[in-house]
Amino acid sequence: MQSNDLAQLPLRQRIKARAERTFGAWGVFFREFVKHPRMVGSVVPSSDRTIRKMLAPVDWPNVKLFVEYGPGVGTFCRAVLDHLPRGATYIAIDTNPDFIRYLRKTIPDSRFIAVHGSAADVESIIAAHGFDHADYVLSGLPLSTLPDGIADQIATATYRALTPGGAFLVYQFTSFTDQLIRPYFDKVERGFEAWNVPPCFLFWGWKARDDGSLTRGHH
Repeated sequence: MQSNDLAQLPLRQRIKARAERTFGAWGVFFREFVKHPRMVGSVVPSSDRTIRKMLAPVDWPNVKLFVEYGPGVGTFCRAVLDHLPRGATYIAIDTNPDFIRYLRKTIPDSRFIAVHGSAADVESIIAAHGFDHADYVLSGLPLSTLPDGIADQIATATYRALTPGGAFLVYQFTSFTDQLIRPYFDKVERGFEAWNVPPCFLFWGWKARDDGSLTRGHH
């Protein structure tokens, strides 16, 4: 956006546009944390070490659909796209229209689709894009602070949306998440990353294959 175009915008939009241009992704992330601290969860995006550890069990060559809940400013998006096969699809779902607008503007990748919507509607969202199941679903949503019943809705919808052998990858700032997702998945593995602000609990909820076997993680 040129400066003369910027001058034509209302004051609030001019401030937002200048913040994005000056501070980039971090500025957008911080602004949304201030506005919605219970939904964003952290004032600082995830560290590189958290990203690597969280994604370590993913069988990249066989991924056809990767889904993310709460992508924010795309901290994980670029790492996922770096590994995603050329013919695969990546759907990022967020209830925050500012994040979705930012992602659409800054990630010009034909494999990437940013959707303004709820994680609880994941089944209908992936169906609308021609898929029956997702291979992996990644989430940084603060599940323990969501309104009553929403975390359970998300967990059950995610399990149904996953292909057999797929996994729900969850990073959180409280270990209570274990109790939220364990009842819905066939196997849950846990990890921890101290080099994150704040330190981060990691969870991998696996859906059994059709023969009942479970994929082992590699984190």
